[in-house]
Amino acid sequence: MAIQPGKLTATQTPLCSPPSLRACTDSLQRPESESVTPNHQYPSCGNWFPCGIGQPWLISPFLSPFLPLPHFFPFTAPFPRPLAAMTKIQQFQLLLILAVQVLVLVCFFMDFRGRKELYLEDEQPSKVHVLILSSWRSGSSFVGQLFSQHPDVFYLMEPAWHVWATMHQNSVKVLHMAVRDLIRSIFKCDMSVFDAYMPEKRNKSALFKWETSRALCSQPACSAFPRGDIVPKQACQALCGRYPFSTIEEACQIYSHVALKEVRIMDLRSLLPLLTDPSLNLRIIHLVRDPRAVFHSRTRDGTAPALSLGSRIMSRGKGLPKEPEALTVMREICRSQVEISETQRAFPSTLQGRYHLVRYEDIARDPLAKAAELYTFVGLDFPPTLQQWVHNITHGPGLGRAAFDTTARDAEDVAQAWRNSLPYTQVAMLQDICQDAMRLLGYQRVASVEEQQDLGLSLLDTPKPQGKEAAKTAPSS
Repeated sequence: MAIQPGKLTATQTPLCSPPSLRACTDSLQRPESESVTPNHQYPSCGNWFPCGIGQPWLISPFLSPFLPLPHFFPFTAPFPRPLAAMTKIQQFQLLLILAVQVLVLVCFFMDFRGRKELYLEDEQPSKVHVLILSSWRSGSSFVGQLFSQHPDVFYLMEPAWHVWATMHQNSVKVLHMAVRDLIRSIFKCDMSVFDAYMPEKRNKSALFKWETSRALCSQPACSAFPRGDIVPKQACQALCGRYPFSTIEEACQIYSHVALKEVRIMDLRSLLPLLTDPSLNLRIIHLVRDPRAVFHSRTRDGTAPALSLGSRIMSRGKGLPKEPEALTVMREICRSQVEISETQRAFPSTLQGRYHLVRYEDIARDPLAKAAELYTFVGLDFPPTLQQWVHNITHGPGLGRAAFDTTARDAEDVAQAWRNSLPYTQVAMLQDICQDAMRLLGYQRVASVEEQQDLGLSLLDTPKPQGKEAAKTAPSS
């Protein structure tokens, strides 16, 4: 309530505004001989500062909203005295109130700062999360092993297999959402997400291809081998399969990097919530391979049965009339490669640098250099023991035939095998089906059997630029 000119009651405290500050000051400098009575006449003092506490404008005005001073003073009448004329008790009371106000403000700001630091600490990811995104028979098992064998990486191979096996009656779009939630939980080392896809009582061996993870074949997930050793898959299967499923979560928590290899994601847009999640530090490695080589590998004896579930789900309702399922699947794979690239090109600037495209053929030509490039992308070193393993695994004999198998073989021979064994009629069909993906990823067409079988003729172009590089090379309007 504004103070009006006239008589001031014992419970009223005059307030000063700048226009009447001098009048109010004059009233406060009254000689001590002049007694103050409730009937004393005061000028209009507005509503800026309380005048009844000596010289209150010495108090910082921003403190008054926190502690209304008139309510804290044990006075029933205003104090029309300057500070020097107040008694020591009154001065002590005023200083005490100021000290309380300062203390409250200090505590408030310290608490705010502490809460902010705690919030930022909780939101900052403590791990690097790596998603190897590819399609079946594209060399993804080998690239997955590049990460699995690194001593700082916790790796799982295709955990989304459990989603597709359990929810196979659903569409790919619905499966994408379930797979995304599974990936998020694994990145956070929360393995309870598998409860929806596995029996309640289970061992570590219930996880799809668990033995391909070096982290699950060494301490603390398995006491048979020390952490950091490169463990043969057969030895791991024999000695580590009966450990409790809980050891998977225990092992995940001690590594600086969590890497997953997935072939069941055809739409990069489904992963945008993970890329923008502040609690994740996600890096996506997009591995591609010549569609003609992918088709050749998928249709060989020994691989097709293992891929049948995924083929049925991908081709459901998608094929052209009388088109073989194998070609329908290739059509979907090539379409997804184009869509993933287009989505990545549209990334906002905050997400640039989170995506890395690599061709299997480039890895086969120079595996050590490409392995170093991938490690650098996710912030890993390349120790000499791992360099030796990469050399050995890419310079062995044979081509490898079993699905999901990673054995020593000649990487360049594997990359070129389709050129000598795939009929040209099928090559021509694939080139038509996948022409957009081949052009985008830098794979040249062959126009005859002779070109196909001429291994001295390189079929690799430079892939189209990605992200910021694409923007730099785009023609100006």
